[in-house]
Amino acid sequence: MEISGIADSVSSTQAVGSKTLGKEDFMRLLLKQLSYQDPLNPMDSTQFTSQLTQFSSLEQLNNINTTLNDVLAFQHSMQNASLTDMIGRTIRVLGNTTYLVNTADLNYQLSGDAASVRISIYDGAKNLIASKDVGAQFKGENNFIWDGKDSAGNQMPEGVYSYEVQARDASGNAVAALTNASGIVTGVNFSDGNTYLVLNGGRSINPSEIQSIQ
Repeated sequence: MEISGIADSVSSTQAVGSKTLGKEDFMRLLLKQLSYQDPLNPMDSTQFTSQLTQFSSLEQLNNINTTLNDVLAFQHSMQNASLTDMIGRTIRVLGNTTYLVNTADLNYQLSGDAASVRISIYDGAKNLIASKDVGAQFKGENNFIWDGKDSAGNQMPEGVYSYEVQARDASGNAVAALTNASGIVTGVNFSDGNTYLVLNGGRSINPSEIQSIQ
């Protein structure tokens, strides 16, 4: 009788039902195939060699995959350990929030020179609490230190605030402004296989979001 090559039906990584065939299963099937082959028409040696070569290649790929997984796990653990060194550091990320402790840094980037810049500051309930005219500003990175007071001169409590920047050039045309949030790293959080930095105020960010470290 003729039994088709097992390389056409199984591999060391092919799943049958809910079971994955490994190298032991492969060898058992191969030996079974040899025991049932027609003595008058034995398996072609080329086909036999081809099957063994395919199995050997798959086995090497599995070994490489295991090694790569070990390397990635090691790199991930090293990254997690290094991120703990950032606790207490001030970082800057894309966003429009800031954390007030007496004063707060409001960072933004202008796409061009601006003849006038107005910064509006909101509390956690999105209520406008202060507006600051900071005058002319140059293209690029800019910073305004908010004294923490509202429009009536009252000192606002410590916490997270948001802000927006409106800028115009000498002709009155709008100048695009990109805000940058800053905060102090207070902890490192591991969730769903990912690592996040926790900023004061409770915001969690991915390390890839960091623009600068102070």
